[in-house]
Amino acid sequence: MAATETGDDSVPAKRHRRPAGVGDTTVEAVGKLSEAFEITERARGHLYAFHQLTGGADLALGRAAALLGEAGHDHLADRITADLIGRNVLEGRWTFQVVEEYDDGYYSLFREIEREVRDELLQGRSHVYEAEMKEARRTHGRPGHEARPQANS
Repeated sequence: MAATETGDDSVPAKRHRRPAGVGDTTVEAVGKLSEAFEITERARGHLYAFHQLTGGADLALGRAAALLGEAGHDHLADRITADLIGRNVLEGRWTFQVVEEYDDGYYSLFREIEREVRDELLQGRSHVYEAEMKEARRTHGRPGHEARPQANS
């Protein structure tokens, strides 16, 4: 019986199967491109963490300057307030602007090209390389080694 999307958990879902006529090198190349995009996704997450951490540090600087002022260290409080609080992290940019520029430029183009390659070469299917690796590595027929979740799980 042929696998359907609602039944047979012994084979990968159609969206993870190689389209007819697609060679090994193409599947590997698209898999490597997707891996590179996943790494970029992680880098983007770190950029957002940088954005949030830098903003938190700026708010903490405000409190530090206030406390220094209360303690009578006005010259230090004034220096922090004038020179550091609210300062650009890069020329003309706060971190939100860095994130926006990254998202609108490099990240957006990378996402577009990765999708274009999958659409053209694998009919838009994702993780075909990984699904084939799973098929090669799992023990068919053993509990915990199913190709995908059961339809009703």
